Amino acid sequence: MSKPVKQIHLAAHFPGVNNTTVWSDPAAGSQIDFSSFVHLARTAERAKFDFLFLAEGLRLREQNGEIYDLDVVGRPDTFTVLAALAAVTDRLGLAGTINSTFNEPYEVARQFASLDHLSAGRAAWNVVTSWDAFTGENFRRGGFLAQPDRYDRARQFLTATWELFDSWRGDEIVADKESGVFLREPHPGRFDHHVSQFDITGRFDVPRSPQGGPVIFQAGDSEAGREFAASAADAIFSRHGTLEAGRAFYADVKGRLARYGRSHDELKILPGVTFVLGDTDADAQERADLIRRQQVSGQTAIRLLEQLWNRDLSDHDPDGPLPAIDPLVGEHTVAQGRASVRHHRDPLEVAAEWRAIAEAKKLSTRELIIEVTGRQTFIGTPARIAEQLNEFVQTDASDGFILVPHLTPGGLDEFADTVVPLLQERGVFRTEYAGETLRDHLGLGARRPARGTVEVHS
Repeated sequence: MSKPVKQIHLAAHFPGVNNTTVWSDPAAGSQIDFSSFVHLARTAERAKFDFLFLAEGLRLREQNGEIYDLDVVGRPDTFTVLAALAAVTDRLGLAGTINSTFNEPYEVARQFASLDHLSAGRAAWNVVTSWDAFTGENFRRGGFLAQPDRYDRARQFLTATWELFDSWRGDEIVADKESGVFLREPHPGRFDHHVSQFDITGRFDVPRSPQGGPVIFQAGDSEAGREFAASAADAIFSRHGTLEAGRAFYADVKGRLARYGRSHDELKILPGVTFVLGDTDADAQERADLIRRQQVSGQTAIRLLEQLWNRDLSDHDPDGPLPAIDPLVGEHTVAQGRASVRHHRDPLEVAAEWRAIAEAKKLSTRELIIEVTGRQTFIGTPARIAEQLNEFVQTDASDGFILVPHLTPGGLDEFADTVVPLLQERGVFRTEYAGETLRDHLGLGARRPARGTVEVHS
């Protein structure tokens, strides 16, 4: 019996504050003006994507004690942007990253329930924790929670929000005083939640939303992160951009679902990927090389090098070899607020690997940084990229993709106009939305009630 053809899920990431967006390109626009969000969202909806995704940042990043000037400064509030987009889109899912360390369950549950109502069932929550005291200095409890406590708070936070979402009872029969007619209305039940992080009691003031609560997303590759995805998430953002790594990750996470009573299709695995299109494969590769040089200027190369070396290297020549001195091992003081800092393994080990690559390929510092930080996943003609995307999904390396364009706001236009029609011709991507809610788009079925204590990692 032949294996059924899988449908590809596509989402768009709004490329906000980062050093991979090419702001020097004449086609680049604002990353804070609402028209930019509208353009990308409407392009994604025109192409029948599942959802638009917003990342989150709670403090401007710094390097050497100054604002990280390689980013475009500023990031508007996630809920405000998503609520506004709900008014100018009809079917596109609206996903936002909201921090569980510096918010409260009642507040976040109320905001997501409201967004789900405003959008008629299109809300999604990417659950994260905050890992550094630097970010915490912007808040009352800055530096208050140690890292393990933040994860414990996140577990309790998600459990509490589920209790709030589910606290509204089913329809209850009530009498209308004016007409005397008996009506069926939802009724707010009480919540009573007492754990180490939260001591809350009351009644939730937003009726059960169309999806019963937001679709739950999670990003994390650790053992605990994979276990959380299997136990409680509806989708997991993967960083694996090759077939081999993607298939291994897919098999591992999907293999954990059964012990939580979940089926294979109840969790979607969606790697974040980039793309560069061209009239020929050679043309696309030439464009990709140019984009990488634009993304990693000499100044950018030094700033990225400093994040591993943990030293001020502002006098280092980006067109020369790597520094002769070793990275400074210990607490990171050069770069603050950048998640990439904590993802490095042993800095001395990584530096040795980089030196070996630079020596073998005769690379300068800038060329080496371009080599080791490259992010273009799919490069080629529209037909080649459509073929590659389909191969990933049909061979169980992913269920779909979150596309990260290198331009705002028009970076998705060419993909929507050229690649999507080819996927539709293959019969692996929708030509029209079949359902109303984001859960419908993702093929998740009805949301289950609260699922108990879960693991949450950033």
